[in-house]
Amino acid sequence: MLAALKNNPKIRRRAIVALVVAALVVWAALSLHLHWSLVATATLTAVFGVDAMYFAIAAIGLNVQFGYSGLLNFGQAGFMACGAYAIGMTAHYWHISFWWGIPMAIAYATVFGLIMGIPTLRLRSDYLAIVTIALAELVRVIVRSVTFKKYFNASDGINGFGKTFIETTPFNQSGRYSLWPFDDSVNLFGRVLLLIIFAGMSVMLGRLIAERIRRDNKALRLVSPFVMFGIVMVGAKQTEYGGLGFKSLIVGWLVVFVLGFLVYMLMRSPWGRVLKGIREDEEAVRSLGKNIYSYKLQALILGGAIATFAGMMFSLSRGSVQPDNYSRDTTFFVLTALVLGGLAKVTGSIVGPMVYWGLSQFLSVFLFELTKAGGGRVELLGIPIISNSSQIGAYVQIALGLMLVLLMVFRPQGLFGNRREMALDGR
Repeated sequence: MLAALKNNPKIRRRAIVALVVAALVVWAALSLHLHWSLVATATLTAVFGVDAMYFAIAAIGLNVQFGYSGLLNFGQAGFMACGAYAIGMTAHYWHISFWWGIPMAIAYATVFGLIMGIPTLRLRSDYLAIVTIALAELVRVIVRSVTFKKYFNASDGINGFGKTFIETTPFNQSGRYSLWPFDDSVNLFGRVLLLIIFAGMSVMLGRLIAERIRRDNKALRLVSPFVMFGIVMVGAKQTEYGGLGFKSLIVGWLVVFVLGFLVYMLMRSPWGRVLKGIREDEEAVRSLGKNIYSYKLQALILGGAIATFAGMMFSLSRGSVQPDNYSRDTTFFVLTALVLGGLAKVTGSIVGPMVYWGLSQFLSVFLFELTKAGGGRVELLGIPIISNSSQIGAYVQIALGLMLVLLMVFRPQGLFGNRREMALDGR
């Protein structure tokens, strides 16, 4: 290790940065008298929370389109809205089981994908981005329009349709639950399920981290999943959720891993290799007799169909659909989380949203506690930085933006991505 630090400047720089960050964390923990347990609980709850879960589903779909196929789709929120409104309309207007909303959502996504893809997939990536964001905004404007209030209830949205989902939960709606598998409120089935999910997550993350540190070290690859499993278990013990949110998490993260495994296997198949080839060099793939247009359309529809599950889980966890939840900002947040995790990596699609929401919640709660400890304001060298708690949200967005800029400068491929996967040529 000492020889590596001495001979490798990159490792030496990383070690220095890690020491500086660790020193700042220790200094903050010792000098600032904050409720660190509250900060830790809020952060870890967000890491495994509903927002991270449905962002992960949407990011998996966007990864199929952008990461693997090179389609710069800025209309992912439109596909998410298709899933949400399919569930809402099925249960609220037609009074049938919300299970019928799943095939309806896929049908909506297919139609929307055809409308979006047929006229646009021959365009270059920048023009494609403009058209897709416009079409997604068109969906939002239509569902919140007074003209179609009979079907979509305009800006009020569709509410109260999650009754079946709520009634079938085995958890007390007013209770508090944790992702700690050995909690008294978790039955045997839930305990085994959580352990399987955490074990799979630990193996996936542990091996990826080991590859980033030293690919040829077999001992590190063997030990790292066990270390990661311990970290995940400690983090899970600090989480706290309500009854409906807890059920949404269990169902949602199962959907995440099923869809993630599906995409992982598809991208290792001949079909997936063609998509990667199209991303890298369309002409080379076309010379092999492949229909580029057809493959792009398939990738767009598949990614959109996956995104509908994000809309479904988000709406079921809240029992309502609000049109403004699927604005263009949603697509950009999903894209940010995906880039943070790493393009063309299923792991990046899942870990990126978890890190994004964990950082967001950490900054929010940390600044709130700091403001409260400072008597309602925060000063730096006598200069007022935060004068009241209403400014915290803006500072959280500023901090996340700065972190994203630094990420793009020092590691544009994301936490788990490969720089070669970012080599898009702007078609």
